[in-house]
Amino acid sequence: MRQVDAREWWLWGFAVTVTLMLTVGIVSLTFPGNRLLQNAEWFDLKEWVRGLACLVLLFDIYTVYQQLQIQQIRRELTERNQLFEVITENAADMIAVVDCAGNRLYNSPAYQKVLGYSSEELKLTSSLEQIHPEDQQRVLEAAEKARLTGRGERLEYRIRHKNGTWRVLESVATAIQNEEGQAERLVIVNRDITERKRAEEALAHNALHDALTNLPNRALFLDRVRHVLALSQRHISYKFAVLFIDLDEFKVFNDSLGHAAGDSLLIQIARRLTASIRGIDTFSRSVLTQGTSPVASEASLARLGGDEFTILLEGIRDCGDAVRVAERIQERLAIPFVVEGQEVVTTASIGIAFCALSYTNSEDLVRDAEIAMYRAKREGKARCQVFDNAMHTFAVKRLRLETDLRRALELGEFRVHYQPIVSLKSGKVVGFEALSRWQRPEGLLLPAHFIQIAEETGIILPMNRLLLREACLQLRAWHSQFPCDPPLTMSVNITPKEFAQPDLAAQIGTILVEVGIDPSSIDVEITETIAMADPQRSSLVLSELKTLGVHLSIDDFGTGYSSLSRLQGFPVDNLKIDRTFISKIDTDSETSEIVRIIIMLAHNLGLKVVAEGAETAEQVSLLKRMKCELAQGYFFARPGDHAAAQALLMNTYSLAARPSPILAI
Repeated sequence: MRQVDAREWWLWGFAVTVTLMLTVGIVSLTFPGNRLLQNAEWFDLKEWVRGLACLVLLFDIYTVYQQLQIQQIRRELTERNQLFEVITENAADMIAVVDCAGNRLYNSPAYQKVLGYSSEELKLTSSLEQIHPEDQQRVLEAAEKARLTGRGERLEYRIRHKNGTWRVLESVATAIQNEEGQAERLVIVNRDITERKRAEEALAHNALHDALTNLPNRALFLDRVRHVLALSQRHISYKFAVLFIDLDEFKVFNDSLGHAAGDSLLIQIARRLTASIRGIDTFSRSVLTQGTSPVASEASLARLGGDEFTILLEGIRDCGDAVRVAERIQERLAIPFVVEGQEVVTTASIGIAFCALSYTNSEDLVRDAEIAMYRAKREGKARCQVFDNAMHTFAVKRLRLETDLRRALELGEFRVHYQPIVSLKSGKVVGFEALSRWQRPEGLLLPAHFIQIAEETGIILPMNRLLLREACLQLRAWHSQFPCDPPLTMSVNITPKEFAQPDLAAQIGTILVEVGIDPSSIDVEITETIAMADPQRSSLVLSELKTLGVHLSIDDFGTGYSSLSRLQGFPVDNLKIDRTFISKIDTDSETSEIVRIIIMLAHNLGLKVVAEGAETAEQVSLLKRMKCELAQGYFFARPGDHAAAQALLMNTYSLAARPSPILAI
């Protein structure tokens, strides 16, 4: 607009000047004494008038051209202003113009949409009035930098909404300079990024917190332990402990009532644990004190995942304080929870790792607390254990054993050994029980040393499938070499992990078909404890196995529920009395009577009885008098490989024509 004004003033000045010159020229022709009038050659008024008319015409044309140019520039400026108004009035960003003193010269309508203030309300206040007091200095510095450099840096600050809440704005300022190059105004573009900042904060929060309970997760907990560990290393007197909490039998609850109920229980447990650690300062006055000086204690709770929680207990005196806190937590967790309208009682095993100079990172502390927790579970659950170096040694040994188990599976180091099952009536071997052995480079390892770990890690599943296949192949070979009526049988044990497989019957059936063995020659054994843990499901699984055509046996009878009436509903064929009873029937009359009654009741239910662990001639003689059909034990033969079992079969069947040593018993 300044250029338009200057150009217009210049045009009008030029027009006035030319008009005055033309007027003076015409008037001068009429002055007396003008020499042009006295000179006839020069005096031709008609020509002079024509010349002057041409000059005026040229001037008028030029004036019109300049005026058209001015009008075009004015239209362009008007269109540009209209475009600016449309952009600013419809832009989501807030656009403001302020002078050097900070007075508002213009505020776009977006201010009212975003902050609730009208333009009139904003004009009555300073540009800094709504800005958060803590951010005002930064805004002033950014504005000053924009005036000096022409453009300010991107800035985030808080501004008060008309309703009193705070919004977060992202701002960029640009200076408008005058002809001397001095900044006289600032154009500020503000964008509301409140929702974006909330989303960023939520992402940051979620990265460090558990989604279900909103407790800190493993990453945040380890970071807190790391800080406390550094503090304890700087101040030797500062003590702390890590508590690792794991719910007992949570998987059973989760599988029974469903994951939604499990999540509800975890949320309630998290709340109760939170309330417990908030109360640590309260009861620390009574249990964490010495004399009249209270111990300043703080606690941080986290959920590592599943049913595992951790607590960082700071400012304690010794490990005894951590134990008392753990016991208090167990007391509070023992109070029944209400989940989906029914009361639920749960317990927890707690491991404690106390700070020591040997610790250099937070992961080691949490690891050792977890190791102590597993020791608490093995010792009966619902208790707490303090970590010691022996636990670490045991954990390392266990981890090495697990690794070796996986490698043994790959290298085919597992072997099947066979213990004969003998008919007490005929004295002949009628079958074998397949038993797993681990052929390590340093020697043969019995199941007691590795079966539990194989079961807990799941290695038992592929291992027992291989052993079942090998045992079935060996039985098929013996059927060809030693035909008899009925054929030799093979007993195989099913572990809890296997029994929990939904397709157990299908897996066994597939192996039997592939090997080509008659299912009636296979005796599937499950322990009494497994069968009675979930009778309804056990009945279903056993029925599926029975449909295959295999025989079913209850193993280790007498060590679990010891109720024949409860087993009556299962489609089982045999009952195996546990060796702990058989070993005492020749020395303890009460045990002998118990075995006699078990055999009698089993016969009444149509079950055959197998006595495990027969080791003496007296025991075998008593079993025969009790009309026990089958027995196995060291008296007949120890478990051996296929060569030893085959030698026993050859010896037995070669002496079939004359009394065998077993018959002579």
